[in-house]
Amino acid sequence: METTGTKRPDWVEEAWSKAKEKTLRNLVRIGDGFPHASVGGAYALEEPHWWTAGFWPGMLWQLYEESREEKLREAAASCEARLDEVLDGYDRLDHDLGFMWTLTSVASYKLRQDGASRRRALKAANYLTARFNLRGRYIRAWNPWFEGDDNAGWAIIDCAMNAPLLYWASRETGDPRYRHVAEAHMDTVLEHFIRPDGSVYHIVEFDPASGQRVQARGGQGYAAESAWSRGTAWALYGLALSYHHTGNPAYLNGSKRVAHFLLSNLPDDHVPHWDFRLPPDVKKHRDSSAGAIAASGLLLLADQVGPLEAHVYREPAVRILESLYRNYGAWDRADEEGLIVEGTSHYPEGKNVGVPLIYGDFFFVEGLARLRGEGTIFWE
Repeated sequence: METTGTKRPDWVEEAWSKAKEKTLRNLVRIGDGFPHASVGGAYALEEPHWWTAGFWPGMLWQLYEESREEKLREAAASCEARLDEVLDGYDRLDHDLGFMWTLTSVASYKLRQDGASRRRALKAANYLTARFNLRGRYIRAWNPWFEGDDNAGWAIIDCAMNAPLLYWASRETGDPRYRHVAEAHMDTVLEHFIRPDGSVYHIVEFDPASGQRVQARGGQGYAAESAWSRGTAWALYGLALSYHHTGNPAYLNGSKRVAHFLLSNLPDDHVPHWDFRLPPDVKKHRDSSAGAIAASGLLLLADQVGPLEAHVYREPAVRILESLYRNYGAWDRADEEGLIVEGTSHYPEGKNVGVPLIYGDFFFVEGLARLRGEGTIFWE
């Protein structure tokens, strides 16, 4: 992992130790389960097919690499094995293959050179590639949620973070087709998801037969033309990762444009509200997960620009992570399993508002790993 060479902030080691200690305590109950959102202070465990299934084992692998705590490795490996029922069952698979198998099988292969993990990750990459719509040049997001549902033309900004699985598969196999699909999808992100001011659409609907853009949809943001903060963070980080893997300056410039929009809309404590464009009568809940995702992406971005520009991205990333640690951390709370509080999962549907979210925890730990300048970043 590249680093900027800047001195590590004093609080980072303390935060890393507290995150590791709390995760080890949580491991006793969660084990090889799949937590998503905290309900009443305890993480609700979802079925293995749920899109967040990779974040808990990904965090375990991140902490294991430094600590070599065998219980972390054992639980992460067991989570990966449990996901075989989803991978081989096929029916529950959608574009979140990247989230799920990058943080389980790719992580395991990178850290342990496990051949079974490599095969799982390549199988997942093939399924993800098969979701590519050639006419529209996008990776289809979801399968029908109910009988008669038609979302074949829907793509979402979250998928920018699934592209690294395809870059890895191309590099691993020497086959450029995976990379071609990833780049085509990310080109569509630049063309159709990123507005001129750097704000981001969550869902863009295409005609699946012709590939023509139909409309934008609000999704988890307040409205189609609002600015959902977690989607902003997905775009910032996903584009920076695509630049990392391809060297295409269009992705770097896109990531920078999104970063400038996000940074110009942060509140005083540097942790974003769940949407950056809200009417005055809608409560501005924080989304700590959006902050954690953005911080890790900003740190990568700082490593990708010249030394005179790096501080523009690194310093706010540090401020976000420090605020999450000091103002949103639940380190000594026995009544809360989450590491960081005040995440907002899906405000329009009233789901998991103002609670810890496992992906917020994961990206907070990953952000600390970047600040420490040590360890493997699985997306890279």
